[in-house]
Amino acid sequence: MLEDGYEIPLIISDYVMPDMKGDELLRRVHQLSPKTLKVMLTGQATIEAVGNAIKNAKLYRYIGKPWQTEDLKLTVTEAVHSYSQDKKLVSQNLELRKINQELEFALEQQSKLTEAAKRFVPNEFVSLLSRDSLSDVKLGDSVEKEMSILFSDIRDFTALSEGMTPQENFKFINAYLSRMEPGIIGNHGFIDKYIGDAIMALFGHSAVDAVQAGISMLHSLDDYNQYRINAGYVPIKIGIGINTGSLMLGTVGATNRMDSTVIGDAVNLAARVESLTKSYGVSMLITQNTFLKLTNCPCYAIRNIGRVRVKGKSDLVTIHEVFDTDSPELKEGKLITLPVFLEGLYNYSAGKHKEAAQLFAECLQQNPLDQVAQNYLERCQEMHVILPQNRAEFI
Repeated sequence: MLEDGYEIPLIISDYVMPDMKGDELLRRVHQLSPKTLKVMLTGQATIEAVGNAIKNAKLYRYIGKPWQTEDLKLTVTEAVHSYSQDKKLVSQNLELRKINQELEFALEQQSKLTEAAKRFVPNEFVSLLSRDSLSDVKLGDSVEKEMSILFSDIRDFTALSEGMTPQENFKFINAYLSRMEPGIIGNHGFIDKYIGDAIMALFGHSAVDAVQAGISMLHSLDDYNQYRINAGYVPIKIGIGINTGSLMLGTVGATNRMDSTVIGDAVNLAARVESLTKSYGVSMLITQNTFLKLTNCPCYAIRNIGRVRVKGKSDLVTIHEVFDTDSPELKEGKLITLPVFLEGLYNYSAGKHKEAAQLFAECLQQNPLDQVAQNYLERCQEMHVILPQNRAEFI
């Protein structure tokens, strides 16, 4: 019957039979159909035989002779009902297992989507908007925060990329950016966006984190450049600019497409300061706003390099060079000549270009690779030619 696909909910066996004892029959039935319920009827079975049936055949019930008809009917009814309930429970368990597997798969997919979303919109951004998850963020959500903004950019990237295919460009950019990211993440910052080869990162905890991240990025660049040199490629240079101030952080766009962004004068100034690194021939510049926030922090190698007028601002902006990652010789030279350099800067600001030129020349005599001193010396020489003597009021 089993081979023909029939179910056997219950089998009732006598104990005494011509060729086989009831406990042995039920044992064999159990091997073929474990779910079939077994009942043994007898008045002659020993305790051992009943025990064997219970142990080897999972005996459902033992009924001694003479049995009562109503008792047998009740036993059969209960057994069939129990079999049906077990079968129903097995079916429900299978269905629950299927549902659980589907739920686990859905959760796994959701987790993957969440992880993927984090790579486009950082968790820190969502947290700053006081939202529990990215799905809670709505168009127009915004908050005002004081943060430090870091911009970095590869020098002469356009000329560098012209010698590469589009595929080589992508490979190069990703190799470079993947080396810059750890320094930002490791110093409590997050990357707001990539703009081609440029990075814009935000630091909400302290300005120290931003400066330390910039230093870490420049150290990583040294390692990357060594790899490039060993592989036969030219080393690259980057500029880093940092400013600290109030900004608006939020979402912009339209119903079907929005993006996270930060807006404010502090952001624009950070970008302008980064662009000045190329003019001054340095790797890292910070504003006075950031410099004043560097309290209770490690002793960085920093020097004031004057005030500049940046696009979009009417007031002059004081900037500082962070030169911790310069070569040991260049860094030592800048530290040794710092008093002379600052005196030269003071004279330059006062319009005393001749005196300033002498002081910057002295700096260069001790430290010939100081690009900022060279820059100011050339400016002094140009001013000396352009302006008549004793006309400092024109500066």
